[in-house]
Amino acid sequence: MARTTPPRPLEVETLFPEVAGCRKTAVRLHPRLGDPSARDSSLGGPVLWPISEPWPHCDDDHPRTAFSPPGEGPIPLVPVLQLFAADVPDLAFPSGTDLLQVLWCPFDHEDGYVPCPEIHWRDGSLDDLRPADPPRPTGAHNDYLPDPCVLHPERVTDYPNWDLPDEVADALEARFEELEEETGWSYWYHLSVSDGVKIGGYPTWTQEPDWPACPACSVRMEHLLTISSSEFDGGSWRTWLPIEDTPATGTIWDLPYEQRTKIQSPPGLMLGDMGGIYLFECVSCPDRPFAYRSDCS
Repeated sequence: MARTTPPRPLEVETLFPEVAGCRKTAVRLHPRLGDPSARDSSLGGPVLWPISEPWPHCDDDHPRTAFSPPGEGPIPLVPVLQLFAADVPDLAFPSGTDLLQVLWCPFDHEDGYVPCPEIHWRDGSLDDLRPADPPRPTGAHNDYLPDPCVLHPERVTDYPNWDLPDEVADALEARFEELEEETGWSYWYHLSVSDGVKIGGYPTWTQEPDWPACPACSVRMEHLLTISSSEFDGGSWRTWLPIEDTPATGTIWDLPYEQRTKIQSPPGLMLGDMGGIYLFECVSCPDRPFAYRSDCS
């Protein structure tokens, strides 16, 4: 079943033409529990892997937290996201590739105290790709091990919230407040940045932005994707809850907890107390350098 974000309740660019130049396209992936194969785009599902390439491991030192490895030695990474170009045509794949894979170490790292991700761009037509059978890391917490989900990609429009230029935010502050008082709709929560796991658009920051610069050329990196703890939260659900998941009566918060969490947080991830991990890349450099950031609510 497709997932459809409701139309915004108000015409953003009519009310606030100042934000029109900041418009970006995002692709909400809408993961839902399922049984994807290794040849499907998925979150937390099985992935293809070259026969000739050893499964990657993490050799980093890990801080002592509740999500620390129970012992010593290299830790096998876990598959997080696999995307085929045919399913996300809005994503600019490097030349000669049509498959993006995201893996991470499922233990806290010093940088953000969240899992440490890595990305792989591949040619999905290569003959040596086979369904992987990676070892499972011992002692990893379920919060960092996504449950297998099928994806329902949907193009949406993003407008910046935390990333709105200061001069624009200052000029619009009074009008934003007036709109919320008159209609109950908040630009920041309901009209700007889309929630959930997504490609492109703006990061769904829960704290102040922290854009990385490319270590090679010093240019600010582009947002590649967001892996979020939830599809929506208590402040944003009215505009980011898909139409197909909207209860016939009452609201999403009237559903039993287990039923609601299958809609709100299908992969079962909890990153920094309902936060997210944001992946960035430099599209100016031929080797597409990669970086990540994280935050919590």
